[in-house]
Amino acid sequence: MNNINIRLAQKKDCSQILALITQLAIYEKQPHAVTVTLAHFTESGFGNAAIWTAYVAEVEGVIEGFALFYTRYSTWKGQMLYLEDFYVTPKCRKLGLGKLLFNATINYAKTHNLCGLTWQVLDWNQLAIDFYKKYDAIFETNWTNAKIFLDLK
Repeated sequence: MNNINIRLAQKKDCSQILALITQLAIYEKQPHAVTVTLAHFTESGFGNAAIWTAYVAEVEGVIEGFALFYTRYSTWKGQMLYLEDFYVTPKCRKLGLGKLLFNATINYAKTHNLCGLTWQVLDWNQLAIDFYKKYDAIFETNWTNAKIFLDLK
């Protein structure tokens, strides 16, 4: 196996993570959906009111994957992690990075006394669905996602 390192993201990683987020958006057929600025992204992860945490997967010193998450609250279950984005570059998908990143995220939840993880997966992304099934993930079909965007200008 190549020289692989899984570690918590650092402020200096933000531009590389944001580039991978853009790759993920292209993969998910939403190439123009990423509108967050690097400054806002960095502040949200490493500023005074940071709200996200991430693990990165380095291969030979280059970030080739990441898992970005934050704590959410379930009124039914309590605190849990929300896995916002989880991505490994196509050239590194057979190296086990996804498993290493996902396991690190699970361990983060356990060490922070959180009751579980939740995330979304596109219904056409069979590769991801098959990956999550290995973890005995529960797939909900009776909820519809909803969102609104606010004009902050």
